[in-house]
Amino acid sequence: MADVGEVLMSVLSTIRVPKPGDRVHKDECALSFSSPESEGGLYVCMNSFLGFGGQYVDRHHARSGQRAYLHITRTRKAKEEDNNSGSGHPPKKKPTRLAIGIEGGFDVEQELYEEDVKVVILPDRQEVTSEDLATMPDVVRERVSLSMAGIMAADSVSHTLQVQQWDGEVRQESRHAADLKQLDNGVKIPPSGWRCEVCDLQENIWMNLTDGKVLCGRRYFDGSGGNNHALLHFQETGYPLAVKLGTITPDGADVYSYDEDDMVLDAKLPEHLSHFGIDMMTMEKTERTMTELEIAVNQRVGEWEVIQESGTTLRPMFGPGLTGMKNLGNSCYLNSVMQVLFTVPDFQSKYVSNIDKIIDDAPSDPTQDFKTQVAKLGYGLLSGEYSKPAPDPGDENGASEPRGDQIGIAPQMFKALVGRGHPEFSTNRQQDAQEFLLHFINMVERNCRSGSNPSEAFRFLVEERIVCQQSQKAKYTQRVDYIVQLPVPMDQATNTEELQEAERRREEGDSSAPTVRAQIPFTACMAALSEPEILTDFWSSAVQTKTTATKTTRFASFPDHLVIQIKKFTFGLDWVPKKLDVSIDVPDTLDLSALRATGQQPGEELLPEVAPPPLMTPDVEVKGILGSHFNEEDDSLYSPLLSPVLDDSTVSQLCEMGFPLEACRKAVYYTGNTGIDAAMNWIMSHMDDPDFSAPLVLPGCSSGAGTTPTESLSEEHLATIVSMGFSRDQATKALRATSNVLDRAVDWIFSHLDDLESMDVSEGGRSAAESEGGRDPPPGPRVRDGPGKYELFAFISHMGTSTMCGHYVSHIKKDQQWVIFNDQKVCASEKPPKDLGYLYFYRRVAE
Repeated sequence: MADVGEVLMSVLSTIRVPKPGDRVHKDECALSFSSPESEGGLYVCMNSFLGFGGQYVDRHHARSGQRAYLHITRTRKAKEEDNNSGSGHPPKKKPTRLAIGIEGGFDVEQELYEEDVKVVILPDRQEVTSEDLATMPDVVRERVSLSMAGIMAADSVSHTLQVQQWDGEVRQESRHAADLKQLDNGVKIPPSGWRCEVCDLQENIWMNLTDGKVLCGRRYFDGSGGNNHALLHFQETGYPLAVKLGTITPDGADVYSYDEDDMVLDAKLPEHLSHFGIDMMTMEKTERTMTELEIAVNQRVGEWEVIQESGTTLRPMFGPGLTGMKNLGNSCYLNSVMQVLFTVPDFQSKYVSNIDKIIDDAPSDPTQDFKTQVAKLGYGLLSGEYSKPAPDPGDENGASEPRGDQIGIAPQMFKALVGRGHPEFSTNRQQDAQEFLLHFINMVERNCRSGSNPSEAFRFLVEERIVCQQSQKAKYTQRVDYIVQLPVPMDQATNTEELQEAERRREEGDSSAPTVRAQIPFTACMAALSEPEILTDFWSSAVQTKTTATKTTRFASFPDHLVIQIKKFTFGLDWVPKKLDVSIDVPDTLDLSALRATGQQPGEELLPEVAPPPLMTPDVEVKGILGSHFNEEDDSLYSPLLSPVLDDSTVSQLCEMGFPLEACRKAVYYTGNTGIDAAMNWIMSHMDDPDFSAPLVLPGCSSGAGTTPTESLSEEHLATIVSMGFSRDQATKALRATSNVLDRAVDWIFSHLDDLESMDVSEGGRSAAESEGGRDPPPGPRVRDGPGKYELFAFISHMGTSTMCGHYVSHIKKDQQWVIFNDQKVCASEKPPKDLGYLYFYRRVAE
């Protein structure tokens, strides 16, 4: 074996010192979840700074030729006893700030490790320690020492992602504070003994800074808190700022702006309080601040008490398919969705069954490759390699009973990759699990244009049948979907009297009033989905005017796996988001056969394919514009080249509400410039349309606004899109739909994959044998079909007031046993709360 100094000299040119901007992966293997704490440690390439576990470092060496790696191993330090703690454990420092990675915030570095670092030269695994370097030539010692020190000093990519500084207490100055008007009404507030002026409540009391009204705060999702009287006062008066009595100290207080819907700063708070006789310098804190309340919630959020199974001791489970996932700071929405997806055979066979080939084919930087990172996550969840009890910090010998916590996996690379560039999923904020599921399916679609596509397991066709009530003629359309959204008809609750009594007692200030949850039959939810919808402003091509129509929605195909979302999240009359607190008797088995679409009925006439006239101002005479028949008289009103005259003020009002411009233009167009109310109704009933924000395309015209069918397209743009794997026809369609703008065309093509895919499918993508009972396959993109009978195998529950806060947990049936996956805790479920779920996952029952 060659002298180690000579070997180091021979590879010196491949050893780099990390520069600012270099991504250093020193905490996690690029191809597995090995880390410096794992058996065998982690090997960091001293050229690319990618990390590899012991099972993959030889493979990287063989592929890249790289020989020098920094080998990092960490072992847990024995915790010193604290004689004052009484338990042998040092007391944990309680967080004092609602923050991560900031002094006083939540501790993300709870474990203390001893680190061992040395250079390893492959293939013979010769080791070089810092002491060995001291005896080597200066040029070797300096380069290698600088590289080692640079790697160890650099922020690890995964660590940076995990502890991104986030401070939930950073508040902005209210725009109302500087010029706040205060009424001279003689109101003076005593220094203590506050009660709500409406319901007499004595906790969670707020004073309005305009008129001095003392009222209770909002009601929390569990029924506690207040009775919303301070909020109702704002809605009646518009007075924006309120201060929480009991939090006032010489250093400040909790101030809330109802208008800005956030906690804010008030630079003139001493002056505003003094107006009502409150001397800020003499006040003492008697109530928990909103920050303290949120910290308490965040500390409870991972405990079993919140998971509806608090009355049972849950048995920890370990093994293949029973692997926990670490919460990376509000990542439970991602954890719960991915746990469920990797119980679906399509995802297992696509990403886990052939993981060796995926890794062999991985690019030079596998941390940025979608297929590699999904396969790594799937293997981590299913293999059982990481499904081991986490060591108890106070139990060095491992003698205590397992607590349910696992070593598990921390999906930092996966989260960073799927969230990259997304305004929400790239952050540490809580997200909607349903939105993430659709986002991930969209990414799978983009990355599976060739080969098997596991998202087909969820894909189905929806048929919408619209019948004009005046002519009785019908129109049929189909669209692709992945999730069935069930509305919650609150008026169908079976315990209405109980609900009314509990509400009456709360309004009277009865603090002992029980929290009553609305009991909604699942059949009522299904009925709300399946019953015909009345369309009052339907433009009928049969009678050439607006009339009433009915719309019926049915399944044109039944997927292998069916996802049902209970639409618990809605808006109140004041447009404030709220969550419906309901219990729904969701069944274990489901038969949707009666909801199968039947297509055009014998003897039924279809509505003629005639476009509605474009909107024109009365004084505009249409002349000289030729339509498809090249006849002015016949075609001028229906010409695709005619730009509609839209009411700009209505479009602007809708845009100011936050809706996309193109959606606002469509709303005004399709409601005939009849005003903001009609346009708003159109938007609310079309928000789930796949082309909701796509450019307005006039009826009878296949191109986007500003692009005529005969306009020449850029050959360069066409070639660019074709090089991405699309056909020339598909590229042409995308460019025509987006006014020949390349960036918009690329976005458009990825949001219309299903429509484009159908251009290549001559028979709807299925053989008759695949269709139930030999039924002709519905036209459109490739879908699977079969009987509409299903069984429940998983559900995801949410606890909290909205999708943007709280906690997600998944329950999955494994070998007839329900298992609860609560981040790193995986246990046998004794009382799965099936009635409180948010997303339900069914699989087809084989007949």
